[in-house]
Amino acid sequence: MLKEGEVLFVGAGPGDPELITVKGLKALQQAELVVYAGSLVNPALLEECPEDCEVHDSAPLNLDQVLEILLAGCRANKKVVRLHTGDPALYGAIQEQMEALDEAGIGYAVIPGVTATFAAAASLKQELTLPGVSQTLCLTRLAGRTPVPEKEQLRRLAANGGTLCLYLSVGMMDTLVDELLAGGTFTEQTPVAVVYRASWPDEKTVSGTLTDIAGKVAQAGISRQALILVGEVLGARQTGVPEKSKLYDPDFAHGYRKV
Repeated sequence: MLKEGEVLFVGAGPGDPELITVKGLKALQQAELVVYAGSLVNPALLEECPEDCEVHDSAPLNLDQVLEILLAGCRANKKVVRLHTGDPALYGAIQEQMEALDEAGIGYAVIPGVTATFAAAASLKQELTLPGVSQTLCLTRLAGRTPVPEKEQLRRLAANGGTLCLYLSVGMMDTLVDELLAGGTFTEQTPVAVVYRASWPDEKTVSGTLTDIAGKVAQAGISRQALILVGEVLGARQTGVPEKSKLYDPDFAHGYRKV
């Protein structure tokens, strides 16, 4: 799994150190060099590294500096782990690192992790796809300093309805609400939940509708490190689920159950 002279990208999960995968944990326990995203990765995970493991926080580093450490570790034939928050495939900036490793002729692999969307859904005790309500989950973000392609503008995605989970956007709640309503499908009464630092000890949840959520978030003092969930699934307990899943319907036959 963890090979000398190669990089293993590991998803640390959303915050709770027990939400790292077993495979990711084993990688940390074998690592000789770890570069971790200190701005979001729970430092408790670093306690799993061997005592003589070389550890670097990437938060104050630029890409070239990160790559310099990774490449030096691989050329010294060390077992190298690049520890990212959540799942490294989502807003993890791993592609540019992997391209540099390709150019250097260095091998690498990826261990997925639990992203904040699913930690937030667990905290809310909420299924994100309900029959008759939503069968689509869209993970996206509002344009900020990092732009979003024109065809992926939030109002266009919001026009489809379904369940939206927005990253990196809680600092722009007024704009976000305007964009969601501009799609023409969500209304002022559409339920919204904002989960701050999902799965961390200081987790905080704010619930409301598109009418009042911006004010509630401001009052709660949440301006970063939060996930925003939008959609009718969030109100299904109040309105009643219109239909149950076919999976366990006694009249629904499939390859493992005959009617």
